[in-house]
Amino acid sequence: VLEFVLALGIPCSEVWGMSETSCVVTMNRPGKIRIGTVGQAVPGVEIKTADDGELLVRGPLIMRGYRNDPVKTAEAVDPDGWLHTGDIARIDEDGYVTLIDRKKELIVNAAGKNMSPTNIEGALRAACPMLGGAVVIGNDRPYIVALLALDPDALPLFAEQHGLSGSHEELAQHPAVLAEIEQSVKEANTKLSRVEQIKKYTVLSTVWEPSGDELTPTMKLKRKPIDAKYAEEIDALYVTA
Repeated sequence: VLEFVLALGIPCSEVWGMSETSCVVTMNRPGKIRIGTVGQAVPGVEIKTADDGELLVRGPLIMRGYRNDPVKTAEAVDPDGWLHTGDIARIDEDGYVTLIDRKKELIVNAAGKNMSPTNIEGALRAACPMLGGAVVIGNDRPYIVALLALDPDALPLFAEQHGLSGSHEELAQHPAVLAEIEQSVKEANTKLSRVEQIKKYTVLSTVWEPSGDELTPTMKLKRKPIDAKYAEEIDALYVTA
C-alpha cells in the first residue's frame, strides 16, 4: 500500500507510538522512508529490545503512570524507567524499527518455535482479495492451520466474473471458489518460512462482521472467542487423515 501511495507522489510516512508514550516514539522522516518499518526514534528517546524481542522505550515522553493503579504501572515501567510496550520488534543497524507482532499473540508451536500470526495472516490477505477474515492457529500444535471467512462484497464480485450464482453460504463452498482459495493459500505459503506455512485450512460459510463474535469494532481479531466458537472446526484440522 505504501509503495502504491508513494508512487503516486503522495507523502506518506508510518509512525509508531502508544497512549503510554504520550504520542509518537518512532517515525519515518520525509526523504528517509524505509517501507516496512515504523522509522527511527524521535530525539530524546531511547529504544532497545529485550532478550525476548520485546520493544522497550525510555525518555521524557513516558507516562507518569496509570491513574490510581501503581501495581499496573510497575508492571509496565521497570525500575530503570523502561516502558515494556508488549510489541515484538527488530531494530536494524540504522535504528529503524520493524514491528513483528504483539507479544501476547505470538504462536508457540509444539516444537517451541515462536511465530507471528499477524505475519502469516497478512500473507494470506495479500494473496487472496476474497478474504474477509483470516485467523491462524498453532499454539502447542504440530503445524499451522487457518480459518478463512470470505468478504461479503468481494465474493459476489468473484461470482459475477465467473458466472456463478447462489447465496453467500452456497458460494463459499462452490468448487470454483474453493479452488481459488486453495491457489491463494499456496501463494501465501511461498512468502512464509516452512514452519509458518499453512498445512490445513477450512473455508467458513459465515460472514465475520465488526462487533461480531470474531471481530472488534475496529476489525481486530478476537482470538480467544474464535478459538472457543470454532473449536470443533479447529480440532478437525488436526485429525490425521
